[in-house]
Amino acid sequence: MNVFPTVNLPPDSVYLAADEIIDWRHPEVLAKARVLAEGAANKIDIVRRCFEFVRDRIRHSWDYRQNPVTCKASDVLRHGTGYCYAKSHLLAALLRANDIPAGLCYQRLSVGGGGPPYSLHGLNAVWLEGHGWYRIDPRGNKPGVDAQFTPPVEKLAFAINERVEADLPEIWVEPLPVVVRVLTGYATVAEVAANLPDVELI
Repeated sequence: MNVFPTVNLPPDSVYLAADEIIDWRHPEVLAKARVLAEGAANKIDIVRRCFEFVRDRIRHSWDYRQNPVTCKASDVLRHGTGYCYAKSHLLAALLRANDIPAGLCYQRLSVGGGGPPYSLHGLNAVWLEGHGWYRIDPRGNKPGVDAQFTPPVEKLAFAINERVEADLPEIWVEPLPVVVRVLTGYATVAEVAANLPDVELI
């Protein structure tokens, strides 16, 4: 459990943008965003609701061995499944649809825990008034994985073994191209699992 550094400057409006993947203007995404915000006490409450919806109600594709492979936020919502990356696309879309700045973050994790091979893991950062950027991980909990929304303390799905793994510090407006290529280039969750996206660290 780590405290993510607080940034006092407000984010640029690009973190509210819609694009082909974070397609929050899609009618189904907008409708779900409104439902999740209905009756909320404040934006913190909206963030919690959106996070818990994606974490708990959208199935992690590999955990459930559930096709199809999804990438666009609207497809993740429609099919109710996605890899961690796709789930982070939906969470960003739901937050942006509620006028809450949100970005995409990545960790580089050891697939076996002790070194190569490596894979990216996708999660989110959200701008919280009074806190700054705060990371949340909607991949879905299971035994050994317990991601929570507990600002200002972050509780992500995976702790980093600094000897072999890394937290990538960037907060991206759009998904990394390598992630999109994998999610759109393979037809089944098994094929994605055999070709997980990765980047070389400099």
